[in-house]
Amino acid sequence: MNRNPLVATAVLAALPAALLAGCAPQPNASDGPTDPRIDAIFADLAGDRPGAAVGVVMGGEVVHRGGYGTAHMDHGIPITPGTVFDIASISKQFGAMAALLLESEGNLDLDADVRGYIAELPDFGATITARQLIHHTSGIRDWPHTMALGGIGFTDVISFEKILRMLYRQEAINFPPNSEYAYSNTAYNLLARVIEVQSGMTFREYTESRIFGPLEMTRTHFSDDYLEIVPGRAESYAPMGLAEGLGDGEATGDGFQRLPNQLTALASSSLHTSIDDFIRWMRNYETAQVGGEEMLRTMVQPGVLTNGDTLDYAYGLSVGDYRGLPTFGHGGSWVGYRTNFTRFPEQNLSIAVFCNVSDCDPAGRARRVAEVYIGDLMAEAPEAPEPEPDTDVPNLTAEQLREYEGSYRSPELDSTYDLEVDAEGRLVAGHWRNDPSVLTPTGEDEFTGDQWFLPAVRFVRDGAGRITGFTVTGVRVRDLIFERQP
Repeated sequence: MNRNPLVATAVLAALPAALLAGCAPQPNASDGPTDPRIDAIFADLAGDRPGAAVGVVMGGEVVHRGGYGTAHMDHGIPITPGTVFDIASISKQFGAMAALLLESEGNLDLDADVRGYIAELPDFGATITARQLIHHTSGIRDWPHTMALGGIGFTDVISFEKILRMLYRQEAINFPPNSEYAYSNTAYNLLARVIEVQSGMTFREYTESRIFGPLEMTRTHFSDDYLEIVPGRAESYAPMGLAEGLGDGEATGDGFQRLPNQLTALASSSLHTSIDDFIRWMRNYETAQVGGEEMLRTMVQPGVLTNGDTLDYAYGLSVGDYRGLPTFGHGGSWVGYRTNFTRFPEQNLSIAVFCNVSDCDPAGRARRVAEVYIGDLMAEAPEAPEPEPDTDVPNLTAEQLREYEGSYRSPELDSTYDLEVDAEGRLVAGHWRNDPSVLTPTGEDEFTGDQWFLPAVRFVRDGAGRITGFTVTGVRVRDLIFERQP
């Protein structure tokens, strides 16, 4: 037995603090104020597992800042308010703010045709403006779905340049600009490129000089190099068995798996920041240090469609209410990161929750945090809606399904699916990179896949009734055509 006191001390230091204390896990050390009521909401994330960082500002004062769980499980590094996270789509408000700042400098017209700034953008037969990019009304397809159809996984290298190259190959958009709303990350990436062209700076440089620098957000940047070393960054995780795809669903075992983050999607995502830095940004909604009061009021003004309908989306911010109280904010989801920012402007309450594990539910936790402070002002929680009843679906024989067999290619994505009936009599869509997807009939020439990237498949016929292709439609991509090959 080794009785070296130095070894014994090292062993003790490596043990979890909760084990040494003989009690339930506690939040990680924080120099700022903590609220035990908030600690209780995140107690299940404490200890040797991925977790979360949380910041709460009320009336201009920080009332809670804490870290729970582990930032890097390989090395047992705890999460603190200084831990850096990729906050995913919360990033969009910074892209919108950058566009407004550039407009205020006289270097961007938000209502001009963006093809005047980006010559590589295809002519889709209609004018697309930067304001439409901001409000998700441009009709531009969302790249996570289109790239998945092309066989690109979320843990692959997905660079800003690759996203733009995909966009420049597109042959159609989802709908006439400003006629509808459809969330599009691609639109924000195009917005970032417009800002680069018009500012003469990289998007990272522009946001650093105009936003992060003035606010002294020293641990904040838009990632434009997935190989860059970022001190203090939290790794991304999913429960065991969910490391492929979206990191969502039901876990198949105990423990966690790492989900590599190799994305540099400027303006739509890829903002790296800490809770301590983001507290400075949340305070900016009160002080208007960056942007000024008029610009901050613009940030929360919803978009309006051509038909006069008002959206629930403003400038990188969702506008709504929770239990009768007005709110604005945004959520984020990428690989294992799950994030949420919610502000109750009338109560001057701001909440940020950054998680590094995919089953964290930051939005639900942020609402519970809000209830701690202003629950007495809230209306009763609405009842959950009744589930929709199942509808009858057509039952096609294997022989009937064989009519749909063949190879189908999208020239826009340079991607091919091979459809064939398997030994169980099911129509299966195969792709050399994607998992096979079983297509289940839902109507005449209509199917749904059991993989998320084939949500609705509709086969197209010519005048003689021959199948000539199929289209894929989802919430953010519509009627993307795959042509049947000879």
